[in-house]
Amino acid sequence: MQISDLIPWGRDRNDVARQQGDSDNPLLSLQRDINRVFDDFWSRFDRSAGASNGLVSVTGPRTDVTETDEAVDVSVELPGMDEKDIDVSLSDDVLTIRGEKKAEREEKKKGYYLAERSYGSFYRSIPLPPGVDSEKAEAQFKKGVLTVTLPKTPEAQAKVRKIEVKAS
Repeated sequence: MQISDLIPWGRDRNDVARQQGDSDNPLLSLQRDINRVFDDFWSRFDRSAGASNGLVSVTGPRTDVTETDEAVDVSVELPGMDEKDIDVSLSDDVLTIRGEKKAEREEKKKGYYLAERSYGSFYRSIPLPPGVDSEKAEAQFKKGVLTVTLPKTPEAQAKVRKIEVKAS
């Protein structure tokens, strides 16, 4: 479904105007141009269901947060990035991960010259449960995946209590 299918006005008017030779009307021309801009904008979201061109997708990098009795683990997929492009910080029970990717390509061959630049950045803040020991937090980056391990304090680990499930 396209965004133009959701707009009740003007859907049939553009076709009627073209058929009647009314294409010189500046308001209809403006409406067609605006509809085209919105169609182009929303089609980008359809194409970027995952990462596009090796950059981070529109919704940000894929992030998994898991919690065990001993720690909170955060994994973020950052393909094509280097550890120097990533900033990880922890403040007031909020883990913040920022990154920026810059890619430049230049190609000179007989008859043409190609220069491309693409930039992508992201910012992700993840609220953490109370009881995380920020002094023992560790971050590792391997094969495009950032893994942040946030151990829980002994007090927080002591508060964990297993509850037996009984059949009824």
